[in-house]
Amino acid sequence: MEPAPLVITPGEPAGIGPDLVVTLAQRPRSSRWVVVADADLVEARARALGLPLRIDTRVDDATRAAGALTVQHVPLEAPAHAGTLTVANATYVLRTLEIATDGCLAGRFRALVTGPVQKSVINDAGIPFSGHTEFLCERAGVEDVLMLLVAGELRVALATTHLPLRAVADAITRPLLARRLGLLLSGLRERFRIAAPRVLVAGLNPHAGEGGHLGREEIEIITPVCDALRASGEAIRGPLPADTLFTREQLRDADAVFAMYHDQGLPVLKHAGFGEAVNVTLGLPFVRTSVDHGTALDLAGTGRAHTGSLAAAVALAESLR
Repeated sequence: MEPAPLVITPGEPAGIGPDLVVTLAQRPRSSRWVVVADADLVEARARALGLPLRIDTRVDDATRAAGALTVQHVPLEAPAHAGTLTVANATYVLRTLEIATDGCLAGRFRALVTGPVQKSVINDAGIPFSGHTEFLCERAGVEDVLMLLVAGELRVALATTHLPLRAVADAITRPLLARRLGLLLSGLRERFRIAAPRVLVAGLNPHAGEGGHLGREEIEIITPVCDALRASGEAIRGPLPADTLFTREQLRDADAVFAMYHDQGLPVLKHAGFGEAVNVTLGLPFVRTSVDHGTALDLAGTGRAHTGSLAAAVALAESLR
């Protein structure tokens, strides 16, 4: 039987998500896609970009043809204009995510690829929303998930995600690290087919705490978790100083890096592959990938948005199991 199609949510309707989907649809593709969005929005953005596009609504027989897209229509709450945010459409964005996620959970779609959302406008609408990762965890009803960013051979996972910096140290506990390192190890085995994954674990503090002189989190929290995993046979190194962890020599013998917080690990990864990197959510009962960039409101509707990250997200979603 032919595999179920991928499902794509373009994200914020005023951003570049619709542009990227329309542009990628100009090429023939190896897998079937269903785009969950307002069909009129997608058509309007294609006209703005001067690109031919045929909309097909037969979700059960999604097209692979160049210049065509299968769209599961979800109406906007208010007219969308490229580059201009509208608070009323926050509920539309979440509705597309709900439909796509529920379709994955039901087996109608085999993987979810998400475009960029504008978290601020969703919060301005009075809806608590900290990001796709947290939303999908709750919607799928799983205990926890892990954010993993991929740029070529470099993979960086995060112990904590969208937290203020002053809250990070309090959030890092032995149960959290054990759970999320477990998600990383199982995800590398099951999704990426790495039989014996090797992981570098970053310390929280400068110089990995320098023997307790610059903080005791490494001694009291991170090292015991790493020791327990090593004792169970896992190839874990760390905690290591984050300022030297990302050297070529260190990374040569690693399959992934486990960073303690968002801006410890992601600046390096995005320097290595911005515009080509992919966000993966591990721990869900289905594959989910996403772009590594924001809504780029200033580029929406201009034809200047680059499709590299979305193309990479689609390709990785096709390859993961």
